[in-house]
Amino acid sequence: MNIVFVNTLEKETGEHRVATAQVSIGEEHGIWHVYWCDQGDAGHPTQDEWYQGISWDEMLSAFRYGLRDKMRAGYRPLITADTDSGQRLSGKARMTQLLNYYSEENLNEPVYESLRQWRRELAAREGKPPYLFATNRVLRMISVFLPQNQDELRQIPGFGELKSTLHGKEILQFTVGQERKGSFPLDWVARTVDNAKFEAWQVAQKEHKLRMELDREAGKSKLLGIVAGGGDLTELQQVLSMPRRELLQWIEELGREGYDMDPLIDAELRTVPEEQQIKAWNAFKSEGERYLKPVLQHMNGGEEMKGKELDRAYEWLRLLRLRFRRDKDMFNAQAAS
Repeated sequence: MNIVFVNTLEKETGEHRVATAQVSIGEEHGIWHVYWCDQGDAGHPTQDEWYQGISWDEMLSAFRYGLRDKMRAGYRPLITADTDSGQRLSGKARMTQLLNYYSEENLNEPVYESLRQWRRELAAREGKPPYLFATNRVLRMISVFLPQNQDELRQIPGFGELKSTLHGKEILQFTVGQERKGSFPLDWVARTVDNAKFEAWQVAQKEHKLRMELDREAGKSKLLGIVAGGGDLTELQQVLSMPRRELLQWIEELGREGYDMDPLIDAELRTVPEEQQIKAWNAFKSEGERYLKPVLQHMNGGEEMKGKELDRAYEWLRLLRLRFRRDKDMFNAQAAS
C-alpha cells in the first residue's frame, strides 16, 4: 500500500500518562483507505478503517469527520493537520460569520417569513430557483438588521450593488420603519457576540457541512446506481426523497461534471413523441440552450402551456439539453482539433 499521509496524536489520560494513536491515508490499486490505530481500552493495539473506496472527496470527508471526532475526545495531533481547508477566518470573512451567527440567534421570524414569501413569488414569476435572488442566510440577516435604505442594504453580505439595484425597493418595503436593536455600520455586532458561543457555533457549522457532504456522496452513489440501471425521475425521487426540481439541478450538475446521464435521459424520453424531441433539438439550435422558455415557445408556436403539462415539458427539456450540450461540446472540440 502506498501511504500518502500519516500523523501521530496524543491524549492525556491522567497521572501524567499519555495515550498515543495514529491516523493514516493510503492508496492501493486505486482504492483509498483511511485507518485509525490506537492502544484500545485494554492496552492492546486496535485498528479501525474509517473509509475504503474510490472517491477522493468522500475519503477526505471521512478523514476530516473521524479526526474531528477524535479531537473532541481529547486527542491532539503532534503535527497540525489541515482538516478545514487550512484557513482561519479573519477580517471580512470573520465579520460575515459573526453577522450570520447573530442573525440566527436573534431571528425576526415575521419579517423573515415575509421575505421568503416575496422570494417565492419572484422566483415563480421569473422561472428561476429562489436561491438566485437571495439565500436563506441573506434573508435572515436582512430580517434581523432591518436596513432602512439602499446604502444599508448593500452592507448586508451577499446582497451587493446589483441585487440592491434590481430588488432593493421591494425588500425595503418589509424593513423600513421596523424597530431595530442597532444601526449601520454593523461593527457593533462583534462587540456584542459571546466569543465562546460563536466559536462553538462555528464548529457546529463545520460538522453540519461535513455531514451534508457525506450524505451527498452517499446520495450520489445511489443516484448513479439507479441511473445506470435505467431508473427514471420518479424512482430517483422515491429513493432520495428530494423535490424533483432539486433533483434535476443535481442531475444537471453531475452531467456537467462528466457523469453519464444517457440512461436516465432515454428513460424519461420514452414517453415524449419523437416529433417533439426533434422540434426541441432544432429549437436549441436556433434559440440557444441557456433559457428553456424561448425554446418551448419556438416549439409550440407561441402557444402557452400550464400546470403539470408545463412542468413535465420543462423536465424532459432540461434532460435533453444535457445531451445537446454534450454533443455540441464534442463537435466544437473536434472542430478545434
